[in-house]
Amino acid sequence: MTVDRVVFGRPLRSVVFDVAVSGVVALFAVPSISGEPGGWKATLVGFGMAAVLVFRRTHPLAVTAAVAALALVQVAVGWGPRAYDIGVLIALYSVVKYADRLRYGIVAGLVAAVGVVLAALQLGGPVYWWSEALELGLVTGAVWLVGLNVRTRRLYVLSLEERATTLEREREAEARAAVAEERTRIARELHDVVAHTMAVMIVQADGVRFTIDRDPAIAREAAKVVADTGRQALEEMRRLVNVLREPSRPEPADAAGPDGVLSAEPAHHRPALVGLPDLLDRFRAAGLAVTCAASGEPTSLPPGLELTVYRVVQESLTNALKHAGVGASVELVVDWSPAAVVVRAVDDGHGRPVVRPAPSGGHGLVGMRERVGVYDGSLTAGPTSAGGWRVEARLPLPSAPGAEEVLT
Repeated sequence: MTVDRVVFGRPLRSVVFDVAVSGVVALFAVPSISGEPGGWKATLVGFGMAAVLVFRRTHPLAVTAAVAALALVQVAVGWGPRAYDIGVLIALYSVVKYADRLRYGIVAGLVAAVGVVLAALQLGGPVYWWSEALELGLVTGAVWLVGLNVRTRRLYVLSLEERATTLEREREAEARAAVAEERTRIARELHDVVAHTMAVMIVQADGVRFTIDRDPAIAREAAKVVADTGRQALEEMRRLVNVLREPSRPEPADAAGPDGVLSAEPAHHRPALVGLPDLLDRFRAAGLAVTCAASGEPTSLPPGLELTVYRVVQESLTNALKHAGVGASVELVVDWSPAAVVVRAVDDGHGRPVVRPAPSGGHGLVGMRERVGVYDGSLTAGPTSAGGWRVEARLPLPSAPGAEEVLT
């Protein structure tokens, strides 16, 4: 791949070409020094045309005006068309091709038409001027049309290059947005891992501390829950950190959410609705009396939506454990319909308060609303008349999901 050198802000090849064109026009002006009307004065007109043609690409309008003025002087003094008048055609072609507005080329064409008539009157006289005008007009018109055609092709190529540049920038922006979205999802996953699992571990650790002397068996069971929960959290965090360490690793096709952005975890590592029974067992072991009921016909969900349902359940039960306390009863209902899946968690608020409540990161309800909002869903949360707390999330379903048994 070769790169053109730049001279005066222009590629070297174009400068050399324009100098060569100017030199040809200057050579055509040399015979006018002797043997033709005007002599050296006509030659100076030709040299003037040749000199300004060097700038025909960068200043096409000014060059055309200068060449037209010199040609008008030539016609006015009666020197007639000369060989160097090819510079008029070159200037006309240049203004049509390079001018910012096509109207400048149209004006130049009209001026050239007037010049053709004046030159024809000098060549053919008052009787046969029309034949000369027809001949010169055909040549001038052909040059103008060639310039228009080249201009159209040039602008088309420039538009394609600009479109390709724009698309490249858009692709880069989309890639950056996808990375940002993926990392945002990973941050939410890390919050889930830390906030939810640590809340369970803190509650159980406090239970161990206060029951180890009175009931060692219960203390040992609580310690086992702490260990199992910690191992699961550590394994999940390892998977998330691996995603951060390998951002360019290709993911399976089914790991993409409905918006086409890769989820934070590969599909085979992502918590699925089939894992809800295990999740409920962990919260039961932590001290919640959880009952689960499903109505309607469960259907398969896109991975991102499935993860959202799982996390809503997890967040709701974690809040119940932290705020309602150990021993609270929680009724979990998953209602399936052709249009939406509704997750409802209601606790009675009658549990025993934990000795030292687990600190909240402040992202529980906000995180759930963000997740639900991604899929145009709605979330309501608030106290119940019985003194407990109610969380209800409604998530619209895709138009035609396949049926799949996901809850037991």
